Amino acid sequence: MQTWQMQTAKARFSDLVRSAKQDGPQDITVHGRSVAVVMSRELFDRLSGNAQSLVAFIQQSPLSDSDDLVFERDTSLPRAIAL
Repeated sequence: MQTWQMQTAKARFSDLVRSAKQDGPQDITVHGRSVAVVMSRELFDRLSGNAQSLVAFIQQSPLSDSDDLVFERDTSLPRAIAL
């Protein structure tokens, strides 16, 4: 991961974005401390799971057409807590 000082990242923002897309995440530092990471949208979507909605994910499930699913609840008593 390439490291950029904040001043350099601001001055060369288009280069920073291009590097993030081509070379992967880019680290931004202030006074030697890492404060941010710039990454491509493709990598962000892959890491965050934003590729599809939750509804689409559930609809694609092999169990989505099953009408006979039964979820059993735990009927045991809750634990006693001294107050």
